[in-house]
Amino acid sequence: MAQFVKIYNDNPNPREVDKVVKVLQNGGLVIYPTDTVYGLGCDITNMKAMEKVARIKGVKLEKSNFSFVCNDLSHLSDYVKQIQTPVYKILKRALPGPYTFILPGSTNLPKAFKKRKTVGIRVPDNNIARAIVQQLGNPIVSTSIHDEDEVIEYTTDPELIFEKWQNLVDVVIDGGYGDNLASTIIDLTQEEPEIIRKGKGSVDVI
Repeated sequence: MAQFVKIYNDNPNPREVDKVVKVLQNGGLVIYPTDTVYGLGCDITNMKAMEKVARIKGVKLEKSNFSFVCNDLSHLSDYVKQIQTPVYKILKRALPGPYTFILPGSTNLPKAFKKRKTVGIRVPDNNIARAIVQQLGNPIVSTSIHDEDEVIEYTTDPELIFEKWQNLVDVVIDGGYGDNLASTIIDLTQEEPEIIRKGKGSVDVI
């Protein structure tokens, strides 16, 4: 059964963050708050953990649309091909924020994603998520636990999330009520930015 860990977004307790990071380092799955809906994530360097997430979502890992959650833009060069200045300006303007940006993937992508041409990058405006990633030292592979068929409250109340997910994951973080609006997805792989999904983030950033 999962641990239920309370962490405050205003001032994440380093001890609690460390507890979550150790679980990730050991191949565990974590449900954590973002600036949009709650996310399900694992360490990007752990293949078995990524396969578990894919199984839970009912998708093949290599075909999944998982995003990489970073704590800032410093990890971009690890996973993304060289970024042109106009694109970088958009990222700087929008992040941290409720966006997923689709960017051209580099040859350094984890083995499961090697055949991918693109990668979705998130830098959420949430101190808990960013503190975990910073302490971990590399991105979290993440997917939203938003489910169209569920009552909206299920994605916003951490206690309800814990009830539903406690036997599927290792930690559920209570970071307060989440949002029920997903991130705005913008594709920056072509000359003109393309809005794939309008979510919480304003499209004015492009």
